[in-house]
Amino acid sequence: MQETLNRYIETDAKLKGALIGISIRSAISGDVLYEYNHDIRLHPASNMKLLTAAAALNVLGRDYTFSTQLQTDGVLKEGTLEGNLFLVGKGDPTLLTEDFETFAEKIKKKGIHKITGDIIGDDTWYDHVRLSRDLVWSDEQYYYGAEVSALTASPNKDYDTGSVLIEVTPTVIGEHPTFTISPDTDYVMVRNRAITVEEALDDDLIVERDHGSNRITISGKIAHASEKVKQWMSVWGASEYAMRLFSDALTKQGIGWDGEVKIGVAPRNATVLSSKDSVPLSEILIPFMKLSNNGIAEMLIKEMGRRLQKEGSWESGIPVLEKEMEELGIAVKHLLIKDGSGISHSNLIPANEISQLLYEVQKKDWFPVFLHALPVSGHPDRMIGGTLHERMKVFSVQAKTGTIEGVSTLSGYLDIPNGERLIFSIMVNNLLDEEVGKVIEDEIVERIVAEGK
Repeated sequence: MQETLNRYIETDAKLKGALIGISIRSAISGDVLYEYNHDIRLHPASNMKLLTAAAALNVLGRDYTFSTQLQTDGVLKEGTLEGNLFLVGKGDPTLLTEDFETFAEKIKKKGIHKITGDIIGDDTWYDHVRLSRDLVWSDEQYYYGAEVSALTASPNKDYDTGSVLIEVTPTVIGEHPTFTISPDTDYVMVRNRAITVEEALDDDLIVERDHGSNRITISGKIAHASEKVKQWMSVWGASEYAMRLFSDALTKQGIGWDGEVKIGVAPRNATVLSSKDSVPLSEILIPFMKLSNNGIAEMLIKEMGRRLQKEGSWESGIPVLEKEMEELGIAVKHLLIKDGSGISHSNLIPANEISQLLYEVQKKDWFPVFLHALPVSGHPDRMIGGTLHERMKVFSVQAKTGTIEGVSTLSGYLDIPNGERLIFSIMVNNLLDEEVGKVIEDEIVERIVAEGK
């Protein structure tokens, strides 16, 4: 294996000017079978989620759920709630439009038709720092750079928190395409300046949101014979967005109020009218790991901080993650961890520490949940194959992908023909095109398998 992989790394033109770190171990013994730049700190991209998932399973547990509550400081008199209504978020990343509608239905079933006070969203379970300090500013407009809030909403069961789905459909040549927004909300304003044309490249259609606002512009060209184009865009003001969906649901149920819809704090003595728990962490890990969901990653960091340090912040949550890594035998003093998702270009982890983590987690009783959440190579179901559903179709790989600008990583488990299971971490940095990194990773896996025949 050493000669084969060394030859590939040293001669393949795709790696010219790039930096690669590799660590391969036996899954049974943990013995290192091959290493190359194994102790060089590299950007992990979304391989960072391996650490976050392991820490969350250890700290919170596979059955952990997040709650959202309806509370009031008022009293009900003849169909009128005399006081304020609070929607209290506690970090549930799975809230959908229908959940807000269910809350509104429950209010109506209690006989409430009018509220004399305000409709208030309480998002103080986490701090008010919405964006990680290392987030590239241009990523803030997209779903993968969305704000992190304890009260948030997702457009579908991918659970891309704090975002909306824009779908653009071509029409007649020379005319504007049509578009839809999910959830259907006026919280964002869309300007449609795109044109339907005879032919267009895949990247000719552009969807952008103005920084610090909810003005989304669709521009460029879309081919009239093409399928609809989907783009998930983050919103500005994740908590306010959730409250808009909730207030819209109240209006739909014929419930009125005299005050404002705003963000505030529920009093400690407020009465709980209703509550909703999320699905357990074991299920949340599926979209988190399979689809590489950044929002869930950062909410898990803040949740760990809230539970163990009484503060839902990156400053409290990251030390919890680091402590968990130390207990798993990871040399934290050799790492630099700035977030839970890996979107930061400041995160630095050697490949050897990732492979060591993947070896150690096998000893945990929650390991089957961890393994089940990893993408499976070549599986067509996106909630099984995830980000590997179109890759390495002839191999047996369960691994986490990672991609940020100039970086591609792949770490996980590989079953080779002789029946042995290997643990591997491949980290490629300083690429001019990060998509080339996926080709490099696949070719390295192919060579590992060939050696194991």
